Amino acid sequence: MDNPDKKRKIIIMKAYKNNMTDVIIVGGGLNGPTLALALAKIGLRSTIIDMLPSPTRGLRDFDGRSYALAHASMRLMRNISIWNDVADHTQPMLEIKVTDGRAGEGPAPWMLHFDHAEIEEGPMGFMCQDRHLRSALLAAMDANKYITQLSDEAVITQGEGCVTLASGQTLYAKLIIGADGRTSGTATRAGIKRTGWSYGQTAIVCAVSHEKNHDGIAHQFFMPAGPLAILPLPDNRCSIVWSESTARAAEIMAMDDVNFIDALRPAFGDFLGGISLTGKRFSYPLGLTLANRFIADRVALIGDAAHGVHPIAGQGLNAGLRDIAALFDVLSSAKMRGEDIGSLSVLTRYEQWRRFDTATLATATDMFNKLFSNDNSLLRAVRDAGMGLINAAPSLRRQFIREAAGLTGDLPSLMRT
Repeated sequence: MDNPDKKRKIIIMKAYKNNMTDVIIVGGGLNGPTLALALAKIGLRSTIIDMLPSPTRGLRDFDGRSYALAHASMRLMRNISIWNDVADHTQPMLEIKVTDGRAGEGPAPWMLHFDHAEIEEGPMGFMCQDRHLRSALLAAMDANKYITQLSDEAVITQGEGCVTLASGQTLYAKLIIGADGRTSGTATRAGIKRTGWSYGQTAIVCAVSHEKNHDGIAHQFFMPAGPLAILPLPDNRCSIVWSESTARAAEIMAMDDVNFIDALRPAFGDFLGGISLTGKRFSYPLGLTLANRFIADRVALIGDAAHGVHPIAGQGLNAGLRDIAALFDVLSSAKMRGEDIGSLSVLTRYEQWRRFDTATLATATDMFNKLFSNDNSLLRAVRDAGMGLINAAPSLRRQFIREAAGLTGDLPSLMRT
């Protein structure tokens, strides 16, 4: 006589096997796909869960969103075979100029000037549009047998090594990765709390066309309300990250395009000639948020899910990519040793590697924002003198250049060459 309990156990085991993968990645932005492609290099299978529907994920129209990829991040993209698909669409950052001042008055006389010619590796970084980087990652995942993509899906519950989706499907894995941003549901479900605060600032992000050539120079202009980053893009365009007080940013975002450009022009200046808006405008509140732990039982956090910092140094995405490269090295070594890649002993190595670096970055960006986002005359004199001293010291300036390029510290293998 058939044993119904045995039959039920067989059915459950088959369902478990059919829904088993090595790694579940929650979040299909940029960090999640990058990690999946890196892990595929060592034969680890990933399932990516993304709330966005497929058509939305694959949009290729220019919308103004761009990223500053540090030189080390470019190496990572090259090592996962993405760089050749985006290189022709990027703009090398050959120089960075950091100045202080007020809108409409021009920059202060002291500045930091970083030139890529002072290091041997090449450009300090590359500006890459979201549409090109995202479409290259999606295409690479589509062609990779180790990666399964689930779009228009949401995680409802999460257990030790398993998630249940809104569709009712349950997936099992050795490790769950939270790549789902500053309000990470993965972290919340794992019981990981966060520390942070608001800056009372909002970042306005867009792109502008301009008359004159930008010559591959990135500008960071510190104003009392917050910094303005002007970052070079191909085809005589620049990406704008404009930090303003939350109230003022709301007023600016409510303007039509003509009035928006009129509001931007005093801060932007006329060094690139006339400017006009191209693409959409975006805004997001600025604050600091750090996960109190980067790991839990069979859970690891990467990118903004682990650490969300001020965009003052353009290091948000680069910090996330460094997480990915470090986690890749940790999991690769564990796999070679025959260890359980989701065990706390393995994941602790990742947390120890990244925790100090990200805390240092968070502290630095927080300090810089507080130091520069004010109109205190004494602080202004101190910061201008400091920039002048750094600029006059070649060895110190070179160290800052290498830091901006992501070439300092304990570099993971994917970022070394």
